[in-house]
Amino acid sequence: MDAMTDSFGDLEFAQNSDPRIPVVLVLDCSDSMMEKRAGEDRSPFEALNGGLDTLWSNLHSDPLAKRRAEVSFITFGSDVSEPTEFKTVDEMVLPALQPMGVTSMGSALTVALNAIEERKQVYKANGIQYYRPILMVISDGLPTDSVDEVSRRLKEEIELKKLTFMPIAVEGADIEVMSSLSGKQALKLQGVKFEELFEWLSASAAAVSASQPGDAVKAPSPEGWAEL
Repeated sequence: MDAMTDSFGDLEFAQNSDPRIPVVLVLDCSDSMMEKRAGEDRSPFEALNGGLDTLWSNLHSDPLAKRRAEVSFITFGSDVSEPTEFKTVDEMVLPALQPMGVTSMGSALTVALNAIEERKQVYKANGIQYYRPILMVISDGLPTDSVDEVSRRLKEEIELKKLTFMPIAVEGADIEVMSSLSGKQALKLQGVKFEELFEWLSASAAAVSASQPGDAVKAPSPEGWAEL
């Protein structure tokens, strides 16, 4: 970490020394996300793009989540984007989603896990407590690259209670494969209910924000957006 990054980190945490919840959203922007499903007036891609505004507004409306939830976005298709910087909602910049080809999910999740680990080191260096990180992947496809190593890492992190992993399957995804990534059952999105999904994620982050780091927090029910 260079001196400039250190100085920005010092300023950031001096202004807000609250514990942090690192949240990484890994968003599938493969070409199949552009296709409208039967009975829907928007493609998953269009609905996902619009749903991100819901995430921002809901986090902004909760006084603790506004200070404590730090979100980073990673988009993927044939290639994987650089993760955006972890930012609380006041400084968050929503990603400009673009169609990106096929489904390099293994590489995207590897980038996500690395980003989380780096952010945890920044917290530790600045004496900032943090909650268990949240990693959500949203996809409608089958991974087109290897997921063996990242699956091992995910299972290890979850077993050690170092990570909350949320695999979200859009219509067309292979739910068995997405579930096998970590051994955690993937939740299937109802249609293109991304606004409802991000309301739920925001409520989950708010519930964590109101707890003490290390406490067990029960997530709200996904009823209303997931096929249960």
